[in-house]
Amino acid sequence: MRLPLLVLAVVLSLASLPGRADELTGLRPGHPRLLATADDWQLLQQRLAVEPDLAAYHDALLQAARAELKRPPARYEKTGKRLLAVSRAVVQRVLLLAYAWRTTGEAPFARRAEAEMLAVAAFPDWNPSHFLDVGEATAALAIGYDWLFEALAPAARATIRQAIIEKGLRPGLLVSHSGKSWSDAENNWNQVCFGGLSLGALAVAEEEPALASALLHDARTGIRHGLAPYAPDGVYPEGPSYWAYGTSYQVIMIAALESALGTDWDLATSPGFLASAGAYLQATGPTGRHFNFADGSEGASFQPAVFWFARKLADPGLLLFERRLLRSPELTAAAVRSNRCAPLAALWWPPAGTAGATTALPLRWTGRGANPIAALRESWTDPDSLYLALKGGAAELNHAHMDAGSFVLEADGVRWAVDLGAQSYESLESKGVDLWNRKQDSQRWTVYRLNNFSHNTLTLGGRPHRVAGHATLRAIPDGAVVDLTPVFAGQATHVERTFRLQSGRRVLIADELRGLTPASLVRWQLATRATVSLDGRTATLRQDGRTLTVEVLAPASAAFAVQPAEPPADGYNAPNPGVQLLTFTVPAPADGNLGLEVLLTPGNPLPPKP
Repeated sequence: MRLPLLVLAVVLSLASLPGRADELTGLRPGHPRLLATADDWQLLQQRLAVEPDLAAYHDALLQAARAELKRPPARYEKTGKRLLAVSRAVVQRVLLLAYAWRTTGEAPFARRAEAEMLAVAAFPDWNPSHFLDVGEATAALAIGYDWLFEALAPAARATIRQAIIEKGLRPGLLVSHSGKSWSDAENNWNQVCFGGLSLGALAVAEEEPALASALLHDARTGIRHGLAPYAPDGVYPEGPSYWAYGTSYQVIMIAALESALGTDWDLATSPGFLASAGAYLQATGPTGRHFNFADGSEGASFQPAVFWFARKLADPGLLLFERRLLRSPELTAAAVRSNRCAPLAALWWPPAGTAGATTALPLRWTGRGANPIAALRESWTDPDSLYLALKGGAAELNHAHMDAGSFVLEADGVRWAVDLGAQSYESLESKGVDLWNRKQDSQRWTVYRLNNFSHNTLTLGGRPHRVAGHATLRAIPDGAVVDLTPVFAGQATHVERTFRLQSGRRVLIADELRGLTPASLVRWQLATRATVSLDGRTATLRQDGRTLTVEVLAPASAAFAVQPAEPPADGYNAPNPGVQLLTFTVPAPADGNLGLEVLLTPGNPLPPKP
């Protein structure tokens, strides 16, 4: 469906503004030019012949591509307000099939990719009301159009190109030029939308130079908003899962600019961006699970973008966790299936002979930013080593929870202190929950997995955290301190939470609270999947044949209780089977000052500390 004539006239007038054509200076003629040139594809073929690990990964990609030959093309099927699942499936199919054709020359791969792209081109739209869907669909068709250019039938090529223009670039230019919505957002939407649209502009630049230049002009300016949150240390405020999403499209945009124009507009040098790969590793425990703060998932996930960082920084040690996910044919096949950008890892594969490289990242690390975190670990290579990660931040940030002061703990291959993660957006939106309103009194904070009542932090007076309260974090020699005072403004004058690693693999968590209302209740909490047995001030957690001892050292009046992590029976909160809350609650003394100390010791209990 074409845009109305008036809208089209506006787009074309924007495209003709002075200086816009300069954005195509240096454009590489012909195709392929997105992410890899003909020389890059030839080099890949040469490497496949002599590098067994790369060849094994390539074989898994071809196996996945052959499976796609049997599936029917995508259909226009929305889930609630989103077409996103369809757009993402198309990205995965087109990249796999186009990669397989470029590396084998087998015609069925090209024909099946062509059918997929023609089906998407025939959609009535790519759901611009939820523009992530447009960004990903545009990326899919742009890469397919570019990589398969000479294999596409001329009529199919024209149809796909027109769809990129009409359903991607023109709607995108109207939003980006408005300077509103995702175009000025400091979150993953900015990166995904500008990333996908930039690929579309670079793919069709010869046929639509004015439109492509106008889009790239807006992208060059607007993408700075998406890059801003990485400063100063690379901690992505939306958590590691959304780091993987937004950063993947940021990397794809940078790589496409480099291959097509010979420049990345200096985007890679944005403060904190290159450091974010190290921050992502710091937010990953020895078991491979993420510190899944915000709307993140805990499970290990294969990320091709890390291969780009490892190559860019000449640091193959960054691939520590990615290589774990490729250590057997079965795991490699699962990794390829799990990430729609999997073929890009082959293009960014590290140099031969670097498979055993280990990361040089520190064992004690603190990352500043809007959602600061600290990570303390015993080892980068021992999956049974101790790992503690904790955070500050604020609930008002994009995708954030009321989790300031929360932490996760791993030891002996077990994640003892867990974060429940997010509940499915559609499961809440379909029941009318006002999920994206982050005001203090929003219904969002009645969602159990989002509020502080489910997190490993403090709660005062049974009240939710203050949404606008930003908790800061600072490093100390043996740990880190989180200043939670702004989170509890109006309830206390000073709240600090200190985490220390002590001898004997002990973790001490000490909370100092001042200015409390006398007799007001202070609740300490840890969520766990372990079986818990209580003995007054001591709890023993057991899981997978391992143990963790948790002792209340102060105050003397405190005693542990345990309860299921059950949300209110309100019809929209999801259950949390198998998760228990280890808690204690104490009243504030008459002077309003209170100190809490809890000692966590993995393995068999050790003798009392002197």
